[in-house]
Amino acid sequence: MNTLADRAQPLAEPSINTEDLIYRKVVIRLIPFLFLCYVCSYLNRINVSFAKLQMVQDLAWSDAVYGLGAGMFFIGYFAFEIPSNIIMYRVGARRWIARIMVTWGIISAGMMFVHTPMQFYVMRFLLGVAEAGFFPAILLYISQWFPSSRGAKVTALFMAAIPMSGVIGAPLSGWIMHSLSGAQNLAGWQWLFIIEGVPTVLVGAFAYFYLTDRIEDAKWLSEEDKKVLRHNIDKESSGKHLHRLMDGLANPKIWLLSFIYLFFTMGLYGVSFWLPTLIQASGVQDSMQLGLLTSIPYALATVTMIVVGKSSDRFRERRWHLAVPGALAAVGFLLSAYFQSNLMISLPALCLATMGVMTTISQYWTLPPAILTGAAAATGIALANSIGSASGFISPIVMGSVNSATHSTTMGIVLLSGVLLCGCLLVFLVPKRLLTYK
Repeated sequence: MNTLADRAQPLAEPSINTEDLIYRKVVIRLIPFLFLCYVCSYLNRINVSFAKLQMVQDLAWSDAVYGLGAGMFFIGYFAFEIPSNIIMYRVGARRWIARIMVTWGIISAGMMFVHTPMQFYVMRFLLGVAEAGFFPAILLYISQWFPSSRGAKVTALFMAAIPMSGVIGAPLSGWIMHSLSGAQNLAGWQWLFIIEGVPTVLVGAFAYFYLTDRIEDAKWLSEEDKKVLRHNIDKESSGKHLHRLMDGLANPKIWLLSFIYLFFTMGLYGVSFWLPTLIQASGVQDSMQLGLLTSIPYALATVTMIVVGKSSDRFRERRWHLAVPGALAAVGFLLSAYFQSNLMISLPALCLATMGVMTTISQYWTLPPAILTGAAAATGIALANSIGSASGFISPIVMGSVNSATHSTTMGIVLLSGVLLCGCLLVFLVPKRLLTYK
């Protein structure tokens, strides 16, 4: 068996075109499937934002009840994130990603049986427990195939699943709730959880057979391809000195990055859990129309994430590619709040906010793998995602409480703008060498 030192022996550098072809092969094999997995993940996480439009009326709940229930997902997610990622590092991504998806698909479909606030809180908590570790597991998996210099574009391609889940899920959710309400004596929101939960179980089972844990085990690559991929990963890892599990928890730079992520994800979950409600506030009431309009910001965000990711890799620069989208998102939220009753202005403003927020998230996740490697990457990425996930609990609760108190979404949106600007300012505290690549 080759040791790390053996694998790190000098390798004749392939031409740029040859190396690009190898990585294109890896992208085509892995990224579309990981993209599908994450679409399932995010769809099952945020479909409650559409279910809310009927649930709160059918079950006589307030926005505060919904906000707390939406946020309970992240309590379970936060508590089990790091342990889950440590297990994934031990057993391999293939087994663990499959287990996570099958479990959360079953729980998500089980949301159809919820009738009381307590049941809602418990099921959302269990959904968070089931999904814990999924996102950092995939990020770690990607980092084991692609060096940081190629990270922004690949991460953007994968994370385009976030807005694409809105592009797909918004019209689908609107159609389900509009067309299937009352079918088989079930409410539209109950059908929503069933139809969007069951496919996740099937995709998770397929992941077990499709994914490859290690470069050396990839039967779809030639031996020369494997050598190039392994050489590039080992070459980059040789400059990093943090390998142990505890290194990922004790590194001050990871803590700084974690709090940047906390602020940016406040904006992300403001969009994820409240976008249909914000559009509804402008006067749109029909579920189908709401679904179609909600898909527009997500579609634009998909394109923006990929374009900015390519630009970030091309110029080997991360700071401005991270801070500028965050600032634009803050401006978009402010404009949408000021012109909330005017759909012709508020919708483009929400498009700007969604494009900016989604882009900051994809750009952010190029940074932790640039600092850590090995087991430290597993815990460090999980730590950053755990702290960021706290915003998933804070954001919907704050928005729900403010909306209930003021009978308006305006102040909640203004708060989201403020925390996004805080995240942009913190970006400039990150050492410049971590934000540029030679």
